[in-house]
Amino acid sequence: MLTAMIQRPQDLPHPHARPGPRRPVAALTAVCALVVLGAAPDAVARAVPQESAADRAYRDFLDRGADAKVMTVAHRGQWREAPENSLAAVRAAFADGAELVEVDVRLTKDRVPVLMHDATVDRTTDGKGRVADLTLAELGRLRLRKGLGGAQAPLTGQRVPTLADVMRVAKRRGLVNLDKAWDAREEAWRVLTATGTVRNGLFKSAAPVDEVRAFLAGHRGALYAHTLDDDNRGAVEEFGPDQPLAYEVGFDKTDDAVADPAFLGRLRSTGRVWINSMEDDLAAGHTDEASLIDPARGWGALLRTYRANVIQTDDVEALEEYLATGRAGAVPRGAVRVQGEAYAEGGEGVAYHDTDADNRGDGPGRPGEGVDVCDHDGAIAVCWMRGSEWLTYQVDVARPGRYTVAARVSSPYSPAGSYRIALGRGAPSGPVAVGITTAHRAYELQRSRVTLRLPRGRHTLRLSLDEGAFQNWNLDYLQLEPRWRPVRRADGPSVADASPAPPKGP
Repeated sequence: MLTAMIQRPQDLPHPHARPGPRRPVAALTAVCALVVLGAAPDAVARAVPQESAADRAYRDFLDRGADAKVMTVAHRGQWREAPENSLAAVRAAFADGAELVEVDVRLTKDRVPVLMHDATVDRTTDGKGRVADLTLAELGRLRLRKGLGGAQAPLTGQRVPTLADVMRVAKRRGLVNLDKAWDAREEAWRVLTATGTVRNGLFKSAAPVDEVRAFLAGHRGALYAHTLDDDNRGAVEEFGPDQPLAYEVGFDKTDDAVADPAFLGRLRSTGRVWINSMEDDLAAGHTDEASLIDPARGWGALLRTYRANVIQTDDVEALEEYLATGRAGAVPRGAVRVQGEAYAEGGEGVAYHDTDADNRGDGPGRPGEGVDVCDHDGAIAVCWMRGSEWLTYQVDVARPGRYTVAARVSSPYSPAGSYRIALGRGAPSGPVAVGITTAHRAYELQRSRVTLRLPRGRHTLRLSLDEGAFQNWNLDYLQLEPRWRPVRRADGPSVADASPAPPKGP
């Protein structure tokens, strides 16, 4: 009886309507009746549905106040832990703290909404062809590739999910940003109503304002955000008093009209300001990778200067850490980190050897030196790695002990290559394989089994690439991690003189 009295999401007031007088909720009335009749407290608790993470995300997203919570959006789900646009990636994103998960929606040949970023399945599955030319049954036989996919990315046990699958997963976990779904909005709407997730699904477009108004008028309870750049910023005036819940603002230069702080402050006064931090041209270089070097250059600037209170990211856990502590990408306690581009002084043949005389990358290499340095959306890395090249680094150790070598790397290839580490003029380690990360811009920290015993003081490390060996990977930084901290090791050989593992226990 009580269940029947609780409002369904589609019965809620239209979220885009101007504020009006509040109406009593039937569920609250029922609870009050129980109290008056003398029902036991535990009966009252059972009568009120427990607030879910999705309830909180919905309430927070509708908050237009100046102190509204900053919300995290996971781009294509948590693809660092599971294939992009997979059910596992959606679950992992919510588990890691995202309130919203962005997914890409396309229609199959039989017009079923499924998750797929590209128009074809080639990059992310073991199949080929356009999504629109494949039936749901045909898509169901495909397996998704690791991470961001690519021809050499390993296959996983994950399958292409339907939108209905995703909405059922999200129902109590959070909101779903339905990217690329505007042209399939009627099919997507039918999924939301059938799964009882109208208030979980967020529609988004840069469509003409009249088209948006017509959709919202005919779909009670639909959540909507409008994408905005310099070309369509006039939409703000066209919406008039009935502004969208959020504007997703994109700018590739800081002097773009939509990046003007006063303009963004006006948007913030009517709803939420949503900015994407995945790539340079989405927010003028205020990226995830820039944030991991210095949060003030990335997420901090988006929050303070550009008034964002929704940030879409490829680094959910790091953004959540920043929002909670003000820190991100910090060196672990006791570890020593050296950036790939911060190689030793001395020039070619002394501090490094590179197979060509010029910087082949687009990053800030040293003038007159040939080490290739790339800027991958804020990650400054040594790139164009080739066999026979080597680099030396000066590292300062404050606490003597045993350290395990780790490297933050990226590569779309498998195998990607390998490196060896030597201490001073000592013998190099065995080869350490670099694992595929599925994209040049998809960096991950990979730990080796190379262990070095280091006294206090300054040391020279030499990273070398075997002559004639295939190499195509990028180095963001090296990190020496103290062996008194537990570490997860990647597969790889140990050096011949590696120290034995420390005893278990404190």
